[in-house]
Amino acid sequence: MAPTLLPGDWALVVTPRSFNRGDVVVVEHPGRPGYEMVKRLAGVPGDTVVERTLGSNEWWVEGDYDEASTDSRHFGPVTLEELKAKVVLIYWPASRRRWIG
Repeated sequence: MAPTLLPGDWALVVTPRSFNRGDVVVVEHPGRPGYEMVKRLAGVPGDTVVERTLGSNEWWVEGDYDEASTDSRHFGPVTLEELKAKVVLIYWPASRRRWIG
């Protein structure tokens, strides 16, 4: 997720009432139950991404560093149940402390 998140960053996450395009989210990999990743929400239900329209429970996630990211471009859309949390703050190291989103 560089440059948004770097190795060693500590972040605060929350469980939001809803997710919005552009949010940085914690998502469970659809093919690996229990394996969670941090990605950016690039598409919400009804959006058209890579020549397909997302269904009512389909969300499209992508890493900020697309050349090295395993994301919806590889495994397709995820469901709302696979969206676990939203990243709201990088709090460590202090030099990188900032709000996300």
